[in-house]
Amino acid sequence: MKRVAVTGIGVVSPLGNSPSKLYANAYAGRSGIAPLLAPFAQRLLAPLAATVQFQGADHFDPSKLRMMDRFAQFALVAARQAMADTRMDLHRLDRKRAGVFVGTGMGGTLSNDAGYQTLYAKGSDRIAPFTVLLGMYNAAAAWVGMEYQLCGPNLTYTTACSSSAVAIGEAWLRVASGELDLAIAGGAEAPLSFGSMKAWEALHTLASIDAEQAAASCKPFSQNRSGMVLGEGSAMLVLEPWDQAQARGAPIHGEILGYGLSTDATHITRPSVEGQSAAMRAALASARCDAAQIDAINAHGTGTQANDATETAAIKAVFGQRAWQIPISATKAMHGHLLGAAGALECVLSLLAMQHAVALPTLHLRMPDPECDLDYVPNVVRDKVAVQTMLTNSFAFGGTNAVLVLGAAGARPARAGPGPM
Repeated sequence: MKRVAVTGIGVVSPLGNSPSKLYANAYAGRSGIAPLLAPFAQRLLAPLAATVQFQGADHFDPSKLRMMDRFAQFALVAARQAMADTRMDLHRLDRKRAGVFVGTGMGGTLSNDAGYQTLYAKGSDRIAPFTVLLGMYNAAAAWVGMEYQLCGPNLTYTTACSSSAVAIGEAWLRVASGELDLAIAGGAEAPLSFGSMKAWEALHTLASIDAEQAAASCKPFSQNRSGMVLGEGSAMLVLEPWDQAQARGAPIHGEILGYGLSTDATHITRPSVEGQSAAMRAALASARCDAAQIDAINAHGTGTQANDATETAAIKAVFGQRAWQIPISATKAMHGHLLGAAGALECVLSLLAMQHAVALPTLHLRMPDPECDLDYVPNVVRDKVAVQTMLTNSFAFGGTNAVLVLGAAGARPARAGPGPM
């Protein structure tokens, strides 16, 4: 099994549409959460969202744009950034040994919602001719593959909020095994339609608006947390064999060391301590990494009562007394919950935090919850944190738990290779 380097990253996010802007805003503790400015906002109980400043017409010609839902536009722009970042000579790439792996929880929900409005609310018998192409879940991966004529596997994963972590993990396995020389992996989501937001509202998972500051409405691990805030965007990574990346002098942002999966198999929405801890242990075993080697954790940290308490208990179950010594960041307080794209965006943030030797803050944690009593890096960034190995959690409705173990660039000597899944 081969070591796998991350040689390209790209993002379209509520905290900025480049990795440098994303990191600068996260480091400063700025929030991308704000009152939602949409025609239907007044019909929501808590009209909040983490939106992206983005116009598709700035990136695509009209003929292509009419066939691309917003989530696919995000994905392709993020993939373009990531591929440019690799400084790769594409003429040297065997495109049959290159693939695309994308996670999304809701696919082209904006286009599907528009079609339903046309059919049912307006009573029309016709909808946009490209509605199928706009709404299909694999559209983002398809557009990315066509952009670079990559003829290897082109796969879409939909495991709700762990979708893009699964996509990255599955891509890592293909590169580590020697099957692929390159994989573009990540996630994309654009869920801010009226129908989608009312559906999430009906589940009672969305945060209420903070009376003093709307941007502070998502409060992971705080006693007064009230739920999550939906976000949109995309993050893409390029994965290559470590030796190949070094040989061509590619920029190396870090290393994927391991990947763990588990399924709660208990309840469709209620998280499980056993399931989450099993995924973390599987990731550590895959990376041939001891729990004592984990220097920091990126928490799933949605800001819901059930998730945050369960994740805290699961971390304690895996790390024992050392759990209280590990800095834990929950960045959804800044960029919102990108659902299927959350794992990829948080993977990029984790790599950037390791590069800059910081632990990113968990914002709005001013009322500690006695049940959530670990070191969540409250409110402000922590500098000079030497992080060589980091774990990032992604958990989901339906019970699919995905955990990635990341290594800093050049942090470790050649390894024996990934362990068993």
